[in-house]
Amino acid sequence: MPLSLALTLLLLVLGGAGQAQAVGYRYWSFWDLTGGNWTYATQGPSTARPSDGDVQGFRFAISEDSQHAVQPRGNRDFASICAKTPAQRGKKRVALVIDFGTPTDAPSGETPPTPRTACARVPSDATTAEALASVAGPLRYDTNALLCAIAGYPQTGCGDQVTKPTQTTAHPHRTKPAHHGPSVGLLAGAAAVALLGAAAIWQARRNRG
Repeated sequence: MPLSLALTLLLLVLGGAGQAQAVGYRYWSFWDLTGGNWTYATQGPSTARPSDGDVQGFRFAISEDSQHAVQPRGNRDFASICAKTPAQRGKKRVALVIDFGTPTDAPSGETPPTPRTACARVPSDATTAEALASVAGPLRYDTNALLCAIAGYPQTGCGDQVTKPTQTTAHPHRTKPAHHGPSVGLLAGAAAVALLGAAAIWQARRNRG
């Protein structure tokens, strides 16, 4: 193999290392506070019916899937969120944590509002969607009843697919231990280096001959 070809191969391999792309989705995730910890909701807000005293959260972010979804930030204490909303007979109070995410997660041209909390006092049979609409409207849904916007944010889009480099992808909910062995890119780079060295030796011997 000519030395120039081996060098080209090395540059291509090393230049591509770490540039693999991961597919994610920009959307509102829905959470329940269970035992003081956020758990990804098993129902959508349009069917979930929280009980009086429940705390539920929403977070807008780019996530690969539900296991890697980013949790809501901020206060999640029911007593403090609903301190100024007294109980009423025939109604329930639901504390809502609404996290609009970071500028990195925002669609192009939009700025996320400041995260907020709210105490929704709604009829005892109300869904989470109804509680959310009472304190953070307008809401926007797509034709499949997917929650697209809270308080009008974002203005456009709904569960849009996005692509980003894997080295910048955060996995706050990783359920499997991280792999600590050598990466594929590193192994490929090492192989290319070895190939380059072999080619250099071959070229030197050929020149002497």
